[in-house]
Amino acid sequence: MKIKQINVRRENLLLTRPYTIAFKTVDAVENGIIEIIADNGLKGHGSFNPSYQVVGEHLKDALALLDENNLSVLIGRDLDDIASLCALVQQTFRASPTARTGLEIALYDLFTQGLGIPLVRFLGQKIQSMPTSITIGIKGVPETLEEAREYTRRGFKILKVKLGISLEEDLERLIRLRETFGYSIGIIIDANQGYNAELLARFIKETEGLDIGLIEQPLPVGQEEEMRRLPAGIKKFVAADESLVTADNAIQLATPKPACGSFNIKLMKCGGISQALRIAATASMHSIDLMWGCNDESIISITAALHTAFSCPHTKFIDLDGSLDLARDIVGGGFILKDGIMSIPDRPGLGLTGPGV
Repeated sequence: MKIKQINVRRENLLLTRPYTIAFKTVDAVENGIIEIIADNGLKGHGSFNPSYQVVGEHLKDALALLDENNLSVLIGRDLDDIASLCALVQQTFRASPTARTGLEIALYDLFTQGLGIPLVRFLGQKIQSMPTSITIGIKGVPETLEEAREYTRRGFKILKVKLGISLEEDLERLIRLRETFGYSIGIIIDANQGYNAELLARFIKETEGLDIGLIEQPLPVGQEEEMRRLPAGIKKFVAADESLVTADNAIQLATPKPACGSFNIKLMKCGGISQALRIAATASMHSIDLMWGCNDESIISITAALHTAFSCPHTKFIDLDGSLDLARDIVGGGFILKDGIMSIPDRPGLGLTGPGV
């Protein structure tokens, strides 16, 4: 099976629910879409949506690199050696982590369709199903509680609450959530670099007894050594997100002693499935747990992240809700979501459905 054609386009995917995080409000997203067609007619799909604040890249930057000249290195290549193809993608498109991600997803989708098995089976499935968290942006207490009620009615059992603008307001929202829902739901939080070490220590003290399962990137990028010096009792709850972009970052965070208890791996940060697996391997060697996150993304890349996450036994959290608030997507299928639990259907590749798949 050889690569015959590669198509790239931009798709505008509006959100049904705008949200606020520590540095912006988001109400619409655009995704890049890649379609790789083999000489036997099979099609592999990839998608990508960078976060400029994290990787310093806009969607237009990635799309500009995915031109006919650069893509020509893949045309005619045999799909049998997926590792070599991914290495070629990493080298040719090294300037764009999200272009690499979209291409790798499409290649892995096409390759495992050719094998007639789900991607996760090729990677080595370790996990069958897991609850995903669903995100509540920064908003007032009444709006937070209203959104939480909606999500719990829909069966979600873990809420991820965005914090980081005002510690007092952060604490009030979390206390009111526990007062309203008790301990029937899990709560993790994402401070989006909004605290310093002093505020984080106060946050930990004030939330003792609230059973906060994880604190995502509380300190700003550049303060990784401050993270490393945190007390062990605090550090075990900290997940590195914006501080963890590349596989090299993973090594820096893990040695000489870990700066966090978890790595938040996002395909859109690290440059694709092959790079995510490198980060996961570093985490495993240093007894660091995994959390898998996302941006606002198509079902295509969310599904790819889920397959990759379920191939890693040290995956403890998934936060793969990035397609759930899209007003429109270009595919269906991919994953099964029931009562907040995600699982993978037994279909080849990414298991995508819909027109054009």
